Amino acid sequence: MNALRTPEARFANLPDYPFVPHYVEVDGMRMHYVEEGPQDAAPVLLLHGEPSWSFLYRFMIPPLAAAGHRVIAPDLLGFGKSDKPARQEDYSYAGHVAWMRSFLEALELRNISLFCQDWGSLIGLRVAAENEERFARITLGNGGLPTGDRPLPAAFKAWQLFAKRSPYFPIGKIIDKGTVQDLSDEVIAGYDAPFPSAKYKAGARAFPTLVPTRPDDPASEANRAAWKAFENWNKPFLTCFSDKDPITRGGERPWQKLVPGASGQPHTTIEGAGHFLQEEKGPELADLLIRFIELSS
Repeated sequence: MNALRTPEARFANLPDYPFVPHYVEVDGMRMHYVEEGPQDAAPVLLLHGEPSWSFLYRFMIPPLAAAGHRVIAPDLLGFGKSDKPARQEDYSYAGHVAWMRSFLEALELRNISLFCQDWGSLIGLRVAAENEERFARITLGNGGLPTGDRPLPAAFKAWQLFAKRSPYFPIGKIIDKGTVQDLSDEVIAGYDAPFPSAKYKAGARAFPTLVPTRPDDPASEANRAAWKAFENWNKPFLTCFSDKDPITRGGERPWQKLVPGASGQPHTTIEGAGHFLQEEKGPELADLLIRFIELSS
């Protein structure tokens, strides 16, 4: 598999992102992750989605580490400082799940507190359902686990069509459109940093087409099996969806209803945030996670 590597110079002087890079080999490629906090503490795993990278978690990592947690924020293959398979055909839902499972195995992560959003949840929830022994608790924000059995919002269909057909695919401005407040040019450039040219964007282009939108999608059966696992999930499960995301608004309700571990948890609506709630409400989310871990330990 031919994979591209973003030049390190692209990541110089990023705002609020002083973290030392760490790397592990996954399927012959270099996968980047941020690791902060004491190494002997239980891990807090932060999974980003489309088309962001660990830069999205820059306001959550420091307070979580300061609270004594081992914070790990990987860049999915195709994103951030991780290697980027060059063809859209190199990416699949099952492939991303396998890559993330390999990442957890390489770092020997257990007793994980997972926070996941967007594609971070499509991947993270699958990995958790299929490897429950590695996870202690889950916090889900603005994400889900679609099976293709129910129609997705019109806003998602428009996004899927844009990703497929638009000759212009500006990563930073896409993130900006997914927030309530306008991002600065400096922050937009930070989201653009991993993608020097269009040829680096195969993974970002591929993701929307990989979301299961029909019952016979290649990922549908595995996602249905994951839902079955969560119907018997008794470990703590928290939702924290934002109030201004047109794609996932209301998506927390099935989880609160069907997951036994969600019963009695302090589910929260994050007010004044769009799809990328970590960008707009990072410190608030970090505080929520710290309290959730304390209460459920």
